[in-house]
Amino acid sequence: MGFTPDFLDEIRNRLPTSEIVGRKVRLIRKGREFSGLCPFHNEKTPSFTVNDDKAFYHCFGCGAHGDIIKFVLETEGLSFPETVERLAEQAGLQIPEYTPEDKQRSKVRKTLYDVMEAAAHWFESQLVAQVGTQGRSYIQRRGLTKDTVKTFRLGFAPRDRSALKQAMLARSEITEEMLIESGMLIKPDDGGESYDRFRERIMFPITDRQGRVVAFGGRALSANAKAKYLNSPETPLFHKGRLLYNLSGARKQAFEKGRLLVAEGYMDVIALAQAGFPEAVAPLGTAVTEDQIREMWRLAPEPMMCFDGDKAGQRAAIRVVERSLNLLKPGHSLRFVYLPEGEDPDSFVNGQGSQAFERLISEGQPLAHVLWAEMIGGVAFDTPEQRAGLEQKISMILTEIKDEKIRGYYESDFQKRLKKLFGSEFVPEINLHEQVVSRQKKENHQQSRSNRSYENKGYGNKRVEKSIGNPQKTAILQTSKISALDRKRLIILSVLEHPWLLERHEEQFAIFDFESEELDKVRNEIIRIASRDPNLERESLRRQLLENGLGQAIEIISKQGVLTAQEFIGLKSSKEETEETWLHALQLFQMEKLEQDIAILGSKEMNEEDYARLQALIEEQSQLKEQQSASLRNLSVPDGNENS
Repeated sequence: MGFTPDFLDEIRNRLPTSEIVGRKVRLIRKGREFSGLCPFHNEKTPSFTVNDDKAFYHCFGCGAHGDIIKFVLETEGLSFPETVERLAEQAGLQIPEYTPEDKQRSKVRKTLYDVMEAAAHWFESQLVAQVGTQGRSYIQRRGLTKDTVKTFRLGFAPRDRSALKQAMLARSEITEEMLIESGMLIKPDDGGESYDRFRERIMFPITDRQGRVVAFGGRALSANAKAKYLNSPETPLFHKGRLLYNLSGARKQAFEKGRLLVAEGYMDVIALAQAGFPEAVAPLGTAVTEDQIREMWRLAPEPMMCFDGDKAGQRAAIRVVERSLNLLKPGHSLRFVYLPEGEDPDSFVNGQGSQAFERLISEGQPLAHVLWAEMIGGVAFDTPEQRAGLEQKISMILTEIKDEKIRGYYESDFQKRLKKLFGSEFVPEINLHEQVVSRQKKENHQQSRSNRSYENKGYGNKRVEKSIGNPQKTAILQTSKISALDRKRLIILSVLEHPWLLERHEEQFAIFDFESEELDKVRNEIIRIASRDPNLERESLRRQLLENGLGQAIEIISKQGVLTAQEFIGLKSSKEETEETWLHALQLFQMEKLEQDIAILGSKEMNEEDYARLQALIEEQSQLKEQQSASLRNLSVPDGNENS
């Protein structure tokens, strides 16, 4: 079995060296490194060091040196494939097929890195040229120094529709296809001439953990621009839900200071760095994802989430809290810094100075405090029913915490808070632990009964359509018969009709692969609007999209689809039914991809490792089918008759 270099790099990136080595060696942190007794030779004085920033271990006594893959190989007696499979599982990665096509893709990725570096260098040259006067004026107004501009490699994209294209194609090693695949050019669906994606914008290079340019963000300088900020699309190099802006630049400082600041946008990060806070990063135009939280924890155990102090900032903080609960692990959490209303990190440090911002950081609130404040905010607890309701709400939320030890501490902490909140009038003894455990057992039992009931009725894939009496279920099944592009249009149209779907599923919507440039463009703008207006209403969303020049795109998407959002969701559907229908459409794409992978693997002669991989895919397929079945079961059926 072979593994692509990109896949091995992803494993190394996801798993801190100290975490893997620390399972065999008792490590003590000393500054930027860890030290301990070498496992490869007998010693009494530690000469073995681990460096997470550089992702290697080294022994000054015996010379042992390597990364996490080599360490597991040499300490656990596994073969190379076994080692990679074990580490991939720990990193939450699936073992990919390594085919000649994979080799070619790996080669293409290396070539695209060169393309992106050339584009970054060209944008930099345009900023200092005569054509970059407008860009330099903007940078001066924002108070950025020459050193800051150089550090962050800021550039300028001229207004000319094909300026970058012409400059890049003048190089013999770069082709138009490379520029399109890297996201630097847009190729119209009607077959017209390709053109530059970024025009008349300040350019912010986005790098990966190794500091390689993989994408760009562009800030419009024209007041008539359709979008103030524009990011590169998803490419073989760039997955916005996995990266953070300034990730490579912040790594060393975050590690040395033991803290990481997380702001909202590019200029916030740059302004903080210029003010003496180089340990700052930002998500890339979307809500914070689980992958990004894991990436933050690689740099610091308690990243400081910097939010505006208004209601929108508080709601954004709660979304991050909810997303992180199931990820919490010993020693790793989040803290929250709230800025005064109307301020962001950029405006605050420029107006109030570094010391004032440092004081704000020192007042950062722990995750538990933010979660508690959200649960008790604006609710009365005057009656026994209200108090019981709060206990129930707390027990429901705490079931989201997977780590038993952390959940136990939260139960103890919140139990004390409840007693303090209810005061001397409180009578019964609270035992949140029993309530949480009871709730988990009840949910597992109900799920088990539901699964058995559904299986006993014989609802397999071939029988479901005949047994459906609910029009909404029929609409769901229709989506499996229409084209993939039409289903992707329905996913967009459903969000346009029901923006509240993003409250719980913004990450799934943000990382979904639309492929179509037009759909991707609409999705990105919806995410941008929703991130600034958590209580987004249908009319407001459509109005803002229209104002940003996407009205025609939405009209075309609506006309091209074979089903409307209302036909798909149902005119009288409840919120729960709408959510289940929409999620089921997303699951269809996951299922199709799994079926393709299983078919490809099953069509060739398999060795033992191939067979194990096939079994893993089949198991994943089975779990997804169970989720799809649950989605259909959760939708109500008229008169309780499933076979009508």
